[in-house]
Amino acid sequence: MPTGLLVRPELQKPSVVLANRMAVIVRISTKREVTFKRGIRLAHLFLATTDSSLASVLVQKKTYSIVAIFLPAMFQFVFGVLVGSAFPLGLDALNCRLWERIQLPNISKGGDIVLGGIFSVHLNSFQQINSFQFQFQIQPVVIFSFDLRGFRLLQTMIFTIEEINRDERLLPNITLGYRIHDDCNTPEIATEVALALVNGQEETYVNQACDGPLNISGIVGGRGSSSSIAIARTTGPFRIPLVSHFSTCVCLSDRNEYPTFHRTIPSDEHQSKALVHLVQKFGWTWIGTVNSNNDYGNSGMRAFVEAAEEFGLCIAFSESFQRTDSPDKITRIVQVIKEASTKVVVAFAVLGEMRLLFAEVLRQNLSGVQWVGSEGWITADFVVVDSGRRFLTGAIGTAVRAQEIPGLQDFLLTIHPSRFPGNPLVMTFWETTFGCTSSFHSGTNEVGSIGRLPWCSGNESLLQVDNAYTDLTMDGNSYMVYKAVYAFAHAFHDMLSCESGKGPFPNKTCARLSTFKPWQLLHYMKSIYFTTKVGENVHFDEKGNPTAAYDIVNWKINANGSLEVQTFGYYNGSGPPGKELVLNLHEIVWSGGKRQIPRAVCSESCSPGTRKIARKGQPICCFDCKSCADGEITNTTDSADCMKCPPLYWSNDQKDQCIPKKIEYLGFTEILGMVLVILALVGLCMSGLTAGLFFRHRETPLVKANNSELSFLLLFALSCCFLCSVSFNGEPSHWSCMLRRTAFGVSFVMCISCVLVKTILVLTAFKATHPSSNRMKWFGQRQQRISVFLLASVQGLISVFWLFIAPPFPVINTKYYRERIILECDTGSSAAFYSASGYIALLSCICFVLAFLARKLPDNFNEAKCITFSMLIFCAVWVTFIPASVSSPGKYTVAVEVFAILASSFGLLLCIFAPKCFIIVITPERNTKKHIMGKVDERNL
Repeated sequence: MPTGLLVRPELQKPSVVLANRMAVIVRISTKREVTFKRGIRLAHLFLATTDSSLASVLVQKKTYSIVAIFLPAMFQFVFGVLVGSAFPLGLDALNCRLWERIQLPNISKGGDIVLGGIFSVHLNSFQQINSFQFQFQIQPVVIFSFDLRGFRLLQTMIFTIEEINRDERLLPNITLGYRIHDDCNTPEIATEVALALVNGQEETYVNQACDGPLNISGIVGGRGSSSSIAIARTTGPFRIPLVSHFSTCVCLSDRNEYPTFHRTIPSDEHQSKALVHLVQKFGWTWIGTVNSNNDYGNSGMRAFVEAAEEFGLCIAFSESFQRTDSPDKITRIVQVIKEASTKVVVAFAVLGEMRLLFAEVLRQNLSGVQWVGSEGWITADFVVVDSGRRFLTGAIGTAVRAQEIPGLQDFLLTIHPSRFPGNPLVMTFWETTFGCTSSFHSGTNEVGSIGRLPWCSGNESLLQVDNAYTDLTMDGNSYMVYKAVYAFAHAFHDMLSCESGKGPFPNKTCARLSTFKPWQLLHYMKSIYFTTKVGENVHFDEKGNPTAAYDIVNWKINANGSLEVQTFGYYNGSGPPGKELVLNLHEIVWSGGKRQIPRAVCSESCSPGTRKIARKGQPICCFDCKSCADGEITNTTDSADCMKCPPLYWSNDQKDQCIPKKIEYLGFTEILGMVLVILALVGLCMSGLTAGLFFRHRETPLVKANNSELSFLLLFALSCCFLCSVSFNGEPSHWSCMLRRTAFGVSFVMCISCVLVKTILVLTAFKATHPSSNRMKWFGQRQQRISVFLLASVQGLISVFWLFIAPPFPVINTKYYRERIILECDTGSSAAFYSASGYIALLSCICFVLAFLARKLPDNFNEAKCITFSMLIFCAVWVTFIPASVSSPGKYTVAVEVFAILASSFGLLLCIFAPKCFIIVITPERNTKKHIMGKVDERNL
């Protein structure tokens, strides 16, 4: 081991400390090197199985300094010396017998550079060992099943190495060898294999002789994350590069913890995001989860839950288990799935755990579950019973992107026991594939007789086999192994292509084939960049991870009635946000063979126009929906808050859209506006008819007595008042607002001025009792016109001043109604408005008082009395208008004002002119001077 590679013991894991100390002890033995080495081999058998348990105890007790460092070293030294001294001659046979009992079968081939390989050919394995009891006798490994896919991956490594050896450009004149072991998918055995590869203590069984140590430059493996963790911790202190094809645990990206680890399969950090994107794509927010209770499952599920929370997904239940759990726990987990409110279950587990879970699913006949799987099991054909395939139909998940490797299929079909005589892995593969007992064993008939299986003739053909070994479409792990071996090959190529004096090592030296160290190869592993034969660019990032890419697969039943995995999309972790996932939804078959996407929500989505209200004490995915308030909307599904509409907009009835507020004003087209316009036109016509009638009878005593000039002027002013009322209708504009106020004010003042002058004229006429009185000459026709002009000019000056400083203008009024906009005219200058209104009120009051004083003047037709009634109506109307306008905002305020104008105008017209028109038209005999002067007794008529 190179000097300087050992780190401080207090900074290392206990398992790393043990490996470091073992290496140091091997180095310090000089005189008794052979004897001591034999003892070390025996010590490794103990430490390999007790390392994890002993380390866990030491960590719990926090005894790092003395016990964790010196106790294992002292044990190895003493044990090595004693055993080596006790068996100086016959230890070789003893070593071989010990390793034969442990059974670490391998496939090997020499070469200039040797790569180690660790694959899981046997599954569901465990080792019956008491970790805290020192036993010279090691218990055997118990094997349950032979994994055809694992054996295919092993053969893929051999195929790749042979392909590289044939390539004259990549590593010319250099032969790659291999030493491949089966770790039985168990971290404990993976540790033993790693120690054997590192220290050169693996044994072969050729003629019962033991070989010496081999120079392992790098390792391809292992399968599970837990196994890779064990291997990386064992080989890490020696800086031996490790490239895994199957380990996806996020924890392995920690470069401080695992500085030599690389992988060609993406990290679970990316797979978790891919699964979350997949779940979210189908609108599933209420899901259940199950995972393996190991490094792979726990780390992957933790990353999945964190990503799910970011996307607003909720977990209905979460269960974890492992193969060693009791059957009762597996039964309980399936029962939880059966009783859950969601039937979408994300399973982040390895194949062994899923076998146990689905066995219980079959037993309980649990159907209707939509399984979403990780790459650890989703492409494995592990449903053996035909009746159980319906429970897995429709399952979807992420799978390693499969690529066709040219020539691999043909190579796999050439495997035969004769090529590896006596190798137990190849013989077990042949027996498993063809259901026979191999005749390549030692010749005994015990297996054949006990198993009652036919003997393998050796003439069986793999061309007729269709299983996980021959089917390369099931998963892309073969391609991951292919890339891992080529990564080493390109690293070797870069290392051996170094030019002298330009190297990356001290003094700009380069590594040499005969003397290079694993840590030198590790330097080149970090910077490799190459393109495979299928056109993919391969490189590792700073954490030893490749570019994230997955196939999205779906389990379907094909025409033959068997399950098959079909790809219906892909996930590209480096794609732009929102476009990482690409799916062909039309090809998906869901649970139970259905075509409709299953529902998995705690609460149905809140439609636009409503917002979510969280249920107290429940996850955020469980909520109620409440309609938005008036003036607020939501235009998206599952909105958490309603948003207010802009000032000039209002929510529609569905509360999902802001629409322009209804504009309200007194229009010509609505009924109320039409009625008021008609009344105004009627008043205008009546004024015109009255003026015409007076003009026709202008020479009659009645018309002359009522001062025809003032009467015509009053009728003109009334006509202007009727016309002004029409200007209050329609959409307000700058011109209409100015015309409404000023023209109406001047017209009304002219009316009141005429009535006031007529009232004064009547009082003056009846107060002049003496015939020679000259009072009337001071109030003649000229004075009457001047009086009306002066009184009206005051209002005119106020209006001009009003228009000059701050004229009325149209405004949008949202004060009274939130859902409607009222278009109205603002008064502009309040002082001018109140001055104009006050002047009208002053003239009206004076006129009313004078008319009231003259109401009892003695004549048959007392005009003062008519004026009194007209002014009484006028004042009553405008006094009533004030509270009516306040209580009727909006267009009804304008309508009340128009009604007041019309009512007061009609009051003046009817009260003053109706009696005269009646006499002129109906009783013309009364239109005489005597009747007017009251000299005719009305009772005698």
